[in-house]
Order: sequence, then structure tokens, then C-alpha cells
Amino acid sequence: MALSIWEALAVFAAGIGAGTINTIVGSGTLITFPVLLATGLPPITANVSNTLGLVPGSISGAIGYRAELEGQKARVLRLGAVALLGGLLGAILLLALPSEAFDTIVPVLIGLALVLVVLQPRISAAVKRRREISGTEAPRHGGVVLLVGLFFASMYGGYFGAAQGVLYLSLMGLLLNESIQRINAVKNVLAAVVNGVAAVFFLFVAEFDWTAVLLIAVGSAIGGQIGAKVGRRLPPAVLRGVIIAVGIIAILQLTLD
Repeated sequence: MALSIWEALAVFAAGIGAGTINTIVGSGTLITFPVLLATGLPPITANVSNTLGLVPGSISGAIGYRAELEGQKARVLRLGAVALLGGLLGAILLLALPSEAFDTIVPVLIGLALVLVVLQPRISAAVKRRREISGTEAPRHGGVVLLVGLFFASMYGGYFGAAQGVLYLSLMGLLLNESIQRINAVKNVLAAVVNGVAAVFFLFVAEFDWTAVLLIAVGSAIGGQIGAKVGRRLPPAVLRGVIIAVGIIAILQLTLD
């Protein structure tokens, strides 16, 4: 489908915005997906084109957070393998299930994730005190609970992905003994893995619009660098506030559409 110059500029700008917000928190799909629909693309084609286009942004954001990734190679490999499997399954479900399949549960999942983000400092402190009393240590990579949670979050990410980052941050924030910035760095890598595996799958089995993909790809790559520069400078409390604000906007947009 041919885009007008104004439509192309809107898609490009949406790509920059999505790449920026994805790197800081997530939910960039809530910016690009409605813009693609407004250009006249069918929902599935828009979703697939969006996933393909956001891959460079995810990689760009992960590179921007490379300093926070130091010492986390084993963790990234372990969690990345789970994210890859979940993302591939989600991409398959996108083409196999009706779009209404996730409509009811996704806002609930995001709401629960936001509650965890709000309560995470208190919960983590309480868990740490209990471990000190009992003499047990926290699982270095979050244990089975984190792996299962990330698998389902990645499956949702391969399916649609709005607020996927919020789910990642809430799960890892609760189950990993790390700063929120180091957790955010891992989140960006996992998002790149999920978008990447879904994109490879879609290249062979789904319809997409190359013009939209290229515009979002370039825009999101630029946005990824902007997001890394901004996000890495935010104090933990401010970053947590941004996560909550974006999550609330995601819930409203998903429930009011």
C-alpha cells in the first residue's frame, strides 16, 4: 500500500516515539499500532509490520544499556532462551487465534504488573529480611517462578506486545536482587529476542507492508538511542513512576478501544 508523505512522516515519528518509550519502559506498540491502522492497513498486517519494524529499536535500546548488562551474560542467556520460545509461540498464536483471545486478560495482567511495580520495594525488602533470618539465598536468576512468568509474558509479547516491558520489569523487579536500571537492561534484550524471533517467523508466513516496516525500523532505531540516554539517567523512583504511568495509559487504551 502506498503511503502519502504525511502518512509516511507520521509512521516514522511514531517509530521514534515507540523506540524511545520501549527502551525506557515498553508499550511502544500503543504508539505505532494505531498510526498504522489509521493509514489503512488491516489489523493483522499492521501488527506484523509493527513487530518487524520494532526489531532495530529493541536492539538499539539494548546496545544503549550495554554498561548495565555487564556481569549479566549468564542471566541474559538463560532468560533469553525462555523469551525466544515464548515469543515464537505467541507469534504462532497471532495467526491462529482470533484477536479477541487476549482482549480480556491483557488489561488484568498489566494491572497486576503495576501493583507489583508499586509494591516491589516493600515486598523485596520483606523477602530479603526473611531470607536473612532463615539463612537462605535468593536464586541468582530468579528461579522457576521467574522463568515461567517470563515465558508467558514473552508469549504475549510475540502475540501483540503492548506493555510487555511492564510485565518484564514487574516480574524481574520482584524476583531478582538487582537495581531497576540493570533489570531494565535485561528487559531490553528480552524484548529484542521476542521481536526478533516473531519477525523471522512472520517473514515467511504473514503479510506485511515493507514501507511501514522500514519507516518504523529507522525511527525506532533512533528512538532506542534516545530512550537509552534518557532512561539511564532517571532515578529509580522516577523510572518506577514512568512505568506506572505508561501501564495505566496502556490499560485505558486497551479497555476503551
